[in-house]
Amino acid sequence: MTTPHYPDTRLLIANAWVDAADGRTLDVVNPATGQVIGRVAHAGKADLDRALAAAQQGFEAWRATSAHERAATMRRAAALLRERAGDIARLLTLEQGKPLAEARAETLAATGIIEWFADEGLRVYGRIVPSRNPAAQQLVLKEPVGPVAAFTPWNFPINQVVRKLGAALATGCSFLCKAAEETPASPAALLQAFVDAGVPPGTVGLVYGDPAEISGYLIPHPVIRKVTFTGSTAVGKQLAALAGAHMKRVTMELGGHAPVIVAEDADVELAVSAAGKAKFRNAGQVCISPTRFLVHSSLVGEFTKAFVRQTQSLKVGAGLDEGTTLGPLANPRRLAAMAQVVDDARRRGGEILTGGHRVGEVGNFFAPTLISGLTTQSDLFNNEPFGPVAGILPFDRLEEAIAEANRLSYGLAAYAFTRSFKNVRLLSDGVEAGMLWINQPATPSAELPFGGIKDSGYGTEGGPEALEAYLNTKAVSVVGV
Repeated sequence: MTTPHYPDTRLLIANAWVDAADGRTLDVVNPATGQVIGRVAHAGKADLDRALAAAQQGFEAWRATSAHERAATMRRAAALLRERAGDIARLLTLEQGKPLAEARAETLAATGIIEWFADEGLRVYGRIVPSRNPAAQQLVLKEPVGPVAAFTPWNFPINQVVRKLGAALATGCSFLCKAAEETPASPAALLQAFVDAGVPPGTVGLVYGDPAEISGYLIPHPVIRKVTFTGSTAVGKQLAALAGAHMKRVTMELGGHAPVIVAEDADVELAVSAAGKAKFRNAGQVCISPTRFLVHSSLVGEFTKAFVRQTQSLKVGAGLDEGTTLGPLANPRRLAAMAQVVDDARRRGGEILTGGHRVGEVGNFFAPTLISGLTTQSDLFNNEPFGPVAGILPFDRLEEAIAEANRLSYGLAAYAFTRSFKNVRLLSDGVEAGMLWINQPATPSAELPFGGIKDSGYGTEGGPEALEAYLNTKAVSVVGV
């Protein structure tokens, strides 16, 4: 397959792509080869000041645009993104590593998210409240909160931007994003579609650079009125504390360590097919990736054999290579993290059923790995691996599995398989997670809430609930007019 050209990425300020004021750049590395494929501009404070001024101007223009025109503009952007999906997907694969089919699916899914939020923005209603005073009229108004600072990760460089972007623009906010330096070109292509669709200058902006420096400058800045972040729990807590100190509205979508509960009456073939594919999507670098497979003891043998077969059928390779189903990890740090998880499992007597090692000497490839024979004291059953490693643990009673699923401080996503209505009720009521998928792989959609509880964050990036975080509520009472 012909390797497409990979562009250098600049900063987006006031609808123009510009270099950093001091000319600094960072390398962009292809995780499949370890080779530098491009560069990205490194913003300094002067650049951030320009971006903030543009975001304020963009907010004033965009909030004054009618909801119908905002929706039409967002739909034009979605159409442009759909037209360009093939080229954008190749950029995404080059910088992030995921198989091309996954990159294209991510890009196309973004178009649907944009369109849904465009329509939902037309349904941001206030209300008239009957007054105790017959001479008064009482109104409740919904207004955009203001310019938004968004901080997004490298694992889904389009998806994790667009969930925030859609809600912000639908409500009339401007949007300034600090996207990941490892994967700069695909979010740049996403925001270019909005520029080409005709958003006013400053309505969308994009910067890159030192994450701590940028977050430390943007979050306290008086222009920014809303903060949204996707990433690790540790960093999320720091940013939430900083935002709280400045009374900024916050949405946090943080780490997960999703359990999979396979009940005694489960369809084993369905469980392996659905949860297994979800496990190794994007090489396991997914916040909602299933990682802790809790399987009823009567099924664990059958389940394990089938899961091993499916895992061994995966083809590890570069994302642009034909037939690849498991791409590289994003960076060498992830390789070291996977090795640490496996080493801990071996020390604790775990059985490596398949995988457990790096693949090749070039690129960040790690074999898809299944481990059994561990206890809940192991690293794998306590810390999110964020990679292609999963553990299998038997249980005897469904209540035990639910207790184990809830034991950790994570509460983002969970999965379960059962053919019993009674079990569905027990799982729905008992599992502590923001999202629970039963008898299916993860199926997040724009119209459903997407977010976690406990240490996995708060707020949502889906459903009509997502828009509330970008809106102020104002009460107005009028007498004598």
